[in-house]
Amino acid sequence: MIRGTGPETVRSALESGDPLPGTTGFAGELDGRLVRDVLGRVPLYLEDEASLAHADDGRVWAFSPAELADPVPVPAGTVLEDDGRTRVWELPAPEPEADHERALEAVDQAIRSAAAVTPDDVAVAFSGGIDSALLASLLDAPLYVVGFPDSHDVEAARTAAEAMGRDLTVVDLEPADLERAVPHVARATGRTNAMDVQIALGLYLVAERVADDGFDRLAVGQGADELFGGYEKVARLDHRVEADTVRGAVREQIRTLPEQLPRDVLAIEAAGIEPVAPFLHDVVVEAALALPTELLIDDETRKRGLRLVAREYLPASVADRDKKAVQYGSLIARELDRLARQAGYKRRMDDHVTKYVRSLLEKSY
Repeated sequence: MIRGTGPETVRSALESGDPLPGTTGFAGELDGRLVRDVLGRVPLYLEDEASLAHADDGRVWAFSPAELADPVPVPAGTVLEDDGRTRVWELPAPEPEADHERALEAVDQAIRSAAAVTPDDVAVAFSGGIDSALLASLLDAPLYVVGFPDSHDVEAARTAAEAMGRDLTVVDLEPADLERAVPHVARATGRTNAMDVQIALGLYLVAERVADDGFDRLAVGQGADELFGGYEKVARLDHRVEADTVRGAVREQIRTLPEQLPRDVLAIEAAGIEPVAPFLHDVVVEAALALPTELLIDDETRKRGLRLVAREYLPASVADRDKKAVQYGSLIARELDRLARQAGYKRRMDDHVTKYVRSLLEKSY
């Protein structure tokens, strides 16, 4: 069973070695082999470390870690067969496109193409930042923002929606929402560390409302920061990156996607709907990889190329806007910290929020 695309597309990619065969990712079992795409966009797990080191006919696998006793992620870009593991696909490393207009046109066409094949019955997770706003401009879909009433994201989403002439549904949170959702998120993602849970909570809670309103899919802006140079550490080339060039640092961030994306996919699926990430379509990834440094970071303006493309679709006030990470912009991180302290997990304790998350998970069984 393959998720994400058809078996013939995966067979062709295996034969050609093409890491970007025109999909939004894939994983599963094909012809007795386990496969997972180069960016790990579809989660895939084996039962234990022994299975990962040497797959045999008795292997147990699943798309969700919750279905296994000791789940281990299948590495992105690999094939597991009876005689072991093989790295089949590597992330392409094209030369930067010297013609800036051509590079921007390629990104524009790629994003429009990815949006055009987005299924119907979709809502957009809308924070008011450039990524979600660009998706909103290309999709005929309702917009939803999640956050506490005084949060940056709710205000940013309201002003952006107004500037775009769009309606917006605000999912106002209360502390009880976090307490209720934490066990669901931790169990679905297989993660209890504070950062992962804080990020996943926002996705789960907005997806939950979208599902309640009758939609089957949620469009998200995942991948845009990694692909287009959205991180401060990339602009500064500081101690948080190993590379000494902007393009190298961007490539480092793209390589983190196989670790991040399963968390986001599983959190949304736990709410009963399907995530859709147009920026992670192969055609967008391919166009982004060819961007020169000047269209990634310019005078510390992050995502410069994407902003130039977005200005064709969005008001300048929205296209040029920076945003906070979802766990901070929504105030979920602040409120989860407060709940942990109220429950007796003080900041002087090591990783006090993670301890609180684990306590809620244990109580839920």
